[in-house]
Amino acid sequence: MDQRKKYIANFLTVVTLLYLFLLSIKLLGISFSLFGGGFAERLVCSCSNPFVGLFIGIFTTAIVQSSSMTTSLTVALTGSGVLPLEYAIPILMGANIGTSITNLIVSLTFVTRKLEFKRAFAGAVVHDFFNLFTVLVFFPIELNFHLIQRLALLLTKVFEGAGGATLTSPLAVILDPAVHLVKGLLIGVLGFHDMVAAFIMLALALGMMFSALLFLVRVMKSLIIGKTEVFINRYLFRNDLIAFVLGALLTSIVQSSSITTSLIVPLVASGVITFNRCYPYTLGANIGTTITALLASFATVSAVGGDAVNTIGVTTAFAHLMFNVLGISVFYPLKRIPMACATGLAELAAESKRWAVVFMLGLFFGVPLIIILLTNWN
Repeated sequence: MDQRKKYIANFLTVVTLLYLFLLSIKLLGISFSLFGGGFAERLVCSCSNPFVGLFIGIFTTAIVQSSSMTTSLTVALTGSGVLPLEYAIPILMGANIGTSITNLIVSLTFVTRKLEFKRAFAGAVVHDFFNLFTVLVFFPIELNFHLIQRLALLLTKVFEGAGGATLTSPLAVILDPAVHLVKGLLIGVLGFHDMVAAFIMLALALGMMFSALLFLVRVMKSLIIGKTEVFINRYLFRNDLIAFVLGALLTSIVQSSSITTSLIVPLVASGVITFNRCYPYTLGANIGTTITALLASFATVSAVGGDAVNTIGVTTAFAHLMFNVLGISVFYPLKRIPMACATGLAELAAESKRWAVVFMLGLFFGVPLIIILLTNWN
């Protein structure tokens, strides 16, 4: 009976945290709309260069160690009309790279044991190389042909045709009352000016989003990770398909690819899981992490007049999904390329640890900061 009560309590906790996360997305969009066009223009200008957007995505995600945070913010900005889709896509690409820093940090815990460190670092850095090569291939294609944007728009039309976006979002029924309550309290009851209310709502939304994601990940981790470790050791890596599906499934549940990919780093280090088998699991995790953006996008679906519906947030989430799908379609068949680069760098890092530090600091902080500063300086 006590166990049943515990499960019910955990379920209610997850539902509550998920509601707060979605509410934070909605409040974020409202807050930006209250700032007005001038603020929106200044904000967009900082990301209007696609190269800067790419490195903003890398740097921001590396700082917060959560692609879910960056992608959710991006979806909220596009959904509220502040950030155009073509500027959002490079940020999403950068977020994919930035989220893999957690793997590298985990691998550094094996730095005193040469063989284990080499295995762990290779298992961690293969995620980086997959994301890097995917960006190298599809970033210039996107700049010139807008392939990801076109596919995302096509998926949105399919979504509309299926009856999802042509109807009022079911989330609006449970989110709008809370949004109206907060907005009415700040502006109607307390009498704050729109700009002041916008800052308060922005701070509230960011705090709520960060806290909800933080505790949601912790709760889900406590519920499944301990049991999953045994399952991974015995069954997970039987073949690539099982590895891919479970990577996607676990990440969609935990809503953090950082957790699910970092989970296998110690197993690769110990030799329980081979390096070859961890690669498809990582690719699955990249698909699973798009679930958070899709959830966030549903909170941005709203009627804009008559039968018209604002689905740009959904389109942004689909762009994130298509970026990963396209990357997998190329670099799963060509998996030898990122895997060879990962093993080569792991060999260097095992011989001299400074290579690991230089790679991590340079990729996630040094290069992005230099690009951002040089662009703003000019």
